[in-house]
Amino acid sequence: MMMMMMMMKKWIVTGVLAGASAMAWADGMASLEAFVKNVKSGRAEFTQTVTAPSRDGETPRVKTSSGSFEFQRPGKFKFDYKKPFAQVIVADGQTLSLYDADLNQVTQRKQAQALGSTPAALVAAAPDLRALQNDFALESAPARDGVEWVKAVPRNKDGQLQSVMVGFQGESLSALEIVDSFGQKSSIRFSKVEINPSLAASTFAFQPPAGADVLKQ
Repeated sequence: MMMMMMMMKKWIVTGVLAGASAMAWADGMASLEAFVKNVKSGRAEFTQTVTAPSRDGETPRVKTSSGSFEFQRPGKFKFDYKKPFAQVIVADGQTLSLYDADLNQVTQRKQAQALGSTPAALVAAAPDLRALQNDFALESAPARDGVEWVKAVPRNKDGQLQSVMVGFQGESLSALEIVDSFGQKSSIRFSKVEINPSLAASTFAFQPPAGADVLKQ
């Protein structure tokens, strides 16, 4: 009898833990679906840490930058890097522009060709979850640090992106963890997040500064 009670207790505990795990896994996709459906615009500050793959046992090189991020669905976003170097990445729905202030150089590409299976497409480009699933294999990942996660793997294997972990706190975007095809890891943490703010059309309008070299690809 004692042995049977112990086994039943073990089954109950195991079942509870499995149920909790399943709920956590379900919450990531639920958060992504709610984010895509309900959050049409956003504004936040971010800190980005890029870690290069280690070579020959050397300590990996780490670079940190910070700035602000704004987006408006579908297809408009702006990363404004302020530290340590000024750089702006803007998508206006038609053209993706990258401006490097130190070089006074602008690189522009057609947005439809440039985005594809990118982290920006996950956050700002897709109008709905089905559109995202056309470009990414999506699955919930275990929650950690109070954040629900979704793993996104591009269906197009020819790009430079290996995988993206997208983190949410409720419907609020919390983090991106990106691994590229070279093994470089980039972690972006968002703070002071505003959901559905009113953003002026000029937010995503980009005019190359006077004298800047403009490269069209």
